[in-house]
Amino acid sequence: MRFMIRRAFFGVVCATLICSGAGLAWGVELIVHPGVAAMEVSRPLARLIFGAKVTSWADGSRIRVFVMPDESPLHQEMAKGILDLYPYQLRAAWDRVIYTGIGQAPIQVANESEMRKQVATTPGAIGYVGRIYSNDKVRALPVR
Repeated sequence: MRFMIRRAFFGVVCATLICSGAGLAWGVELIVHPGVAAMEVSRPLARLIFGAKVTSWADGSRIRVFVMPDESPLHQEMAKGILDLYPYQLRAAWDRVIYTGIGQAPIQVANESEMRKQVATTPGAIGYVGRIYSNDKVRALPVR
């Protein structure tokens, strides 16, 4: 009986942690160039943007997507946590766009520092970082 109670308690604790984690912010944030007019983005739209299917913002300006290498823990967290995709699914989408000639792959950067710099200096840019700092020259783009 004691074992069953412990097991049930463990199940409740695990379920609580999983459910409460779903409402928390991910360990990664989308960032955009300060000139981007969008104030938030839906998860489906973020998927389309990072999947190279949407190439311009609502105002018509071109979207420039920056990503880290597929092996990067931050890239994996962004793909799984924000886009609800695996990195290999993103890579497959990029390969289709490239090989069919209908678009361009995202621009790859080496690390968060380079990501911040590139997004801050490229009009229409979108990328991601682990966390936004008060002195960043980029703006967070909440995912709703």
